[in-house]
Amino acid sequence: MPYLTRQKFQVPLDRDQVARDWNQRGYSCGVFTDPPGREWKDFVHATNELVTVMVGKLKLTIGAEEILAEPGDEVFIPKGVRHSVKNVSPSTTHWLYGYD
Repeated sequence: MPYLTRQKFQVPLDRDQVARDWNQRGYSCGVFTDPPGREWKDFVHATNELVTVMVGKLKLTIGAEEILAEPGDEVFIPKGVRHSVKNVSPSTTHWLYGYD
């Protein structure tokens, strides 16, 4: 399964639509709001994770691969894989995350 699906969701993003889609696929749906430069480093989860940017831009490192995610993109992070997420936007980034 590829890590990145470009423009999976229509922009402007409807959080409820994403939550319904993810819930049907067995995922939760929460929101993070990060200031410019905030980074979440070296996480490993026992579950798969999905990430979708609502506003802004994120750089995700999944294993050895770097991905730039923009609004509407969906990123799949497999369980057991080390990953980091950084807000590379000059402004606040709002993004959704969910676990199966």
